[in-house]
Amino acid sequence: MSNNILTPEEGQLLLKIARENIVSYLKGEEYALPNDLPKIFQEKLGVFVTLSLNSNLRGCIGYPEPYYSLIEGLLDVSISAAFDDPRFNPVSLQEFDKIKLELSVLTKPQLIEIQNYTDYISLIEIGRDGLIIENSYHRGLLLPQVPIEQKWDTVTYLENLCYKAGLSSESWKDENTKLYAFQAQIFEE
Repeated sequence: MSNNILTPEEGQLLLKIARENIVSYLKGEEYALPNDLPKIFQEKLGVFVTLSLNSNLRGCIGYPEPYYSLIEGLLDVSISAAFDDPRFNPVSLQEFDKIKLELSVLTKPQLIEIQNYTDYISLIEIGRDGLIIENSYHRGLLLPQVPIEQKWDTVTYLENLCYKAGLSSESWKDENTKLYAFQAQIFEE
């Protein structure tokens, strides 16, 4: 991940902060950040928070682009993943004990330069590359762990990325489509 490599301890601290932030919100309390946070938490990095319950997705929201400092982004998306993911009801205090958190800290997305759409097959590496697709007003993102969890090959990954963006499965072959790759450092509870 370029020079933005978080240590395992920093990753665990981010998970602890995300969990405490959600619990504070559930209890209607103000969350106070710990003092003396690592300097890297102030760097602008993309971040996603994924919630799972019994190994099933329970919420996932994030910032693919490094708009905010890592800590600001984390505080924001941890609440959004728990309460504002339109695919799920808001998390309750009762179920939150059973929910596992996963964080993905992202590198800046880079346009994948190609001559022909077939180049994507050799350029995209399953497990390394998360992808963002853009075509006109459509945009979709899949984190690098998704194709591994779903046991997808590269073409299936690209087709599902198209669906996520509300596009037809062949849209990745369209010359007006742009694909961006990013990497993620993943931390789990």
